[in-house]
Amino acid sequence: MRPASPIRPLIPSPDGLSIEVLDQTRLPHESHVLKLSTQDEVVHAIRSMIVRGAPLIGAAAAWGLVFALREDASDQSLRESCARLNATRPTAVNLAWALARMQTCLTPLQLSDRYQAAQKEALAICDEDEAQNYAIGQHGLKILQDLYKEKQRPLRLLTHCNAGALATVGWGTALAPMYLAQLAGLPFEVWVDETRPRNQGALTAWELHRAGIQHTYISDNAGGHLMQHGLVDCVIVGADRVSAQGDVCNKIGTYLKALAAKEAGIPFYAAVPTPTIDWAIQVALTEIPIEERNADEVTWVQGLTREGRLESVRVTPLGVQSGNPAFDVTPAHLITGILTEQGLYSASLQGLKPLREELNQIHITKLT
Repeated sequence: MRPASPIRPLIPSPDGLSIEVLDQTRLPHESHVLKLSTQDEVVHAIRSMIVRGAPLIGAAAAWGLVFALREDASDQSLRESCARLNATRPTAVNLAWALARMQTCLTPLQLSDRYQAAQKEALAICDEDEAQNYAIGQHGLKILQDLYKEKQRPLRLLTHCNAGALATVGWGTALAPMYLAQLAGLPFEVWVDETRPRNQGALTAWELHRAGIQHTYISDNAGGHLMQHGLVDCVIVGADRVSAQGDVCNKIGTYLKALAAKEAGIPFYAAVPTPTIDWAIQVALTEIPIEERNADEVTWVQGLTREGRLESVRVTPLGVQSGNPAFDVTPAHLITGILTEQGLYSASLQGLKPLREELNQIHITKLT
């Protein structure tokens, strides 16, 4: 029996009529729980990043579909609701994956059976995500234990953005090995990238502080300097989409970290549950849609005033043009390995081939 996740940012109600989510737009300064019970509320939560992180928005979207079918379980409602939810965030593949899974499950059923079946499938998606992330943590722990044997001193890890429990139903992806390393008594500390413009590194710092894991919050551009001076032993990031070739699409700035890690000879891992791998993507740079978010996220920052008020302030002059691509693509040749719930795989078409075959076999076994 696995231990409980340190944080659960999405909790379905016992009757399946609503979900409770942490409002991540108010973290790390305020911990506030919202109750969502309609498709409109879920759409807003995903689009506004009240819920964020590829696995978590997939799970939330599944519940958004549940709430839509409670009102209207028709074929038209099913199609339109899936399309609407899918349009909320274009880059993270878990969103489309979860909705496609729900649609495949529900389409053959009688209308009267769809709502209850949708609840069951949404719960399964949540449970599986938490289990997958815990398994990622177990495989990642083995990597960290081997690295500790080599270094014979406390490890210094670096992560980018937030790929912790907040970005998933439980445990996280990049942070899962760190949580399990702490439980195993492995000595380590974490460099936490600020991750402009949304400052998701502050969410990672919130998680690690809450867990009592030693960490240091740094500006985005400090990572390369630390690597040059031998102060980083390993980089672990999450991903919003991974191609069949092993290219990784993740929060903007991941590519620069991978370049610096390659130059410094530091292992660089992407930790992802297998639903994050998009086997249809061959050329990641041109085929993965990169979300361009509102420029206000760049020109304004949110924080606490000295008086303790949560406020936003503008950091640029009025009229300054700003761009805000939310993600970038890290080519496979810069990645040491793709860490999944099935184990560690080489970031290449051939390296991921055994994983694809294993997943196909698991799918066939479930069908039979």
